[in-house]
Amino acid sequence: MSVNQERYHTFVILLEQLRSQAATHQIDAQQLRQHLLSLQEFFRQQILPLAEEKIRELSYKTEMSKQLRLLEIDVMFLQGARQAATAVDRLKTISDRLTIIIEYCQTILQSEAPEK
Repeated sequence: MSVNQERYHTFVILLEQLRSQAATHQIDAQQLRQHLLSLQEFFRQQILPLAEEKIRELSYKTEMSKQLRLLEIDVMFLQGARQAATAVDRLKTISDRLTIIIEYCQTILQSEAPEK
């Protein structure tokens, strides 16, 4: 596994952990915010500096960056939710957005996989 693949794989694991917590409602807004800040930091330090072998990979990284910024807004909305139903809807939106980022990472990982 290349360094690039290892970093994307680690990022996917972190995303899946957070998605699992959000989906099962085992996390409050403050914890979610802390996890998100850690994810964003990992993305900035470990994923963004990676050299792209293909132009498509750059497009995916741009989209992931956008989704992470939107995720930050979703977390702010979750923190402002006053009713339980609204909080559940916000957590669903957060989970869906994390799924999108995971799918982008998996696409990059598949494109980097050596041909057999």
